[in-house]
Amino acid sequence: MSTRQRLLLWYLAIVLNLTLGLFALLGIGDLSAGEATPSWRLEWEKTLEAAKKDGKVVAGIPASAELRKMIEEVFKSRFPGIELEPFPGRGPANVNRILTEHKAGVRYFDLLISGTFTPFALLKAGLIEPLEPFIFLPEVRDPKNWYGGHIWLDNTKRFIYSFQAYQSENIWYNASLMNPDGVRSYDDLLNPKWKGKIGYLDPRTPGSGTATWAFLWKQKGEEFLRKLAEQDLLLSRDQRQLADSLAKGKLVLTVGLTYYSFLPYIKLGLPIKPLPEPKEGNYSSNGSGALSIIKNSPHPNATKLFINWLLSKEGQEIYGKAMGQATRRLDVDTKWLTQFGVKAAKDFLTLEENNRLENYSEDTVTETWSRATKFAHQILK
Repeated sequence: MSTRQRLLLWYLAIVLNLTLGLFALLGIGDLSAGEATPSWRLEWEKTLEAAKKDGKVVAGIPASAELRKMIEEVFKSRFPGIELEPFPGRGPANVNRILTEHKAGVRYFDLLISGTFTPFALLKAGLIEPLEPFIFLPEVRDPKNWYGGHIWLDNTKRFIYSFQAYQSENIWYNASLMNPDGVRSYDDLLNPKWKGKIGYLDPRTPGSGTATWAFLWKQKGEEFLRKLAEQDLLLSRDQRQLADSLAKGKLVLTVGLTYYSFLPYIKLGLPIKPLPEPKEGNYSSNGSGALSIIKNSPHPNATKLFINWLLSKEGQEIYGKAMGQATRRLDVDTKWLTQFGVKAAKDFLTLEENNRLENYSEDTVTETWSRATKFAHQILK
């Protein structure tokens, strides 16, 4: 072989290495033999074109103005020509609307992003599609990108996907009215000085108030909850009402509300703080990270596009920042959330610890939550 030929081969090798490096950087390095383009990329392009024909995707989302604004803006900039129509609201309200519409033969919603308990009503009614066939992006499909791999809330591991896992301080206080050292145990909530000054997100309806109530039912027992109810709790299903009452000093403490309920007041610099974790510990939550696809959705391709974007690194970063909740994606920074009383499971818990403390699986919801909620109906007026 001549010197010229060796130099040519050397040059070609460099070009090939640089090309492969570029493919890897762009995430398109999974070329199969004989393929010019990876299969997932072909599917992405096909889905994108079909989604433009769908025209829009309709999503039930948590009642957060910040979330609505952020996902609308970014999704519109990423996918011009495809409208994202979000319906912010409490999970039960969105579910009731979906159930009512389906009985009337109306198919409007495409997907639901909600808290833990909510989608099981749709699952029981047979109104959820298997979700896995909708996921095709390699960065989403690869379980190595997710803490705990792929976690499903339903026992069949097909219908309700959990993209979050974290612990949050569900007790917040007005720092101008109390010292946090006054409540270092859940037992301290029974102190007579807090009577009439504690707000509680009604545990008789699905939500974080129910999750906290179920945890306390399991950890502290029914006698504790009976005494807590005797503290003349301000019960409300309206998170804004409770948050506003705490910010204005009408309440000293609230139970069941999390960061995003207080975000407007935090931005104003009001003295609203998360209470440090009581000595009994806390549960691991899915938060508002339950994703399900409505059966026979009217915009299936736009739904497919949205779900892959939502579960991508960018989508999870945006969702986490808007909601103040922690994704399970390992490539998304979540440590900043500690300043808002949120500890990502992937940053603080082993998988064994998370599994022991989880408060979101189907068995937990159908057994512990159901029994605790039944007790709540018995003693709360």
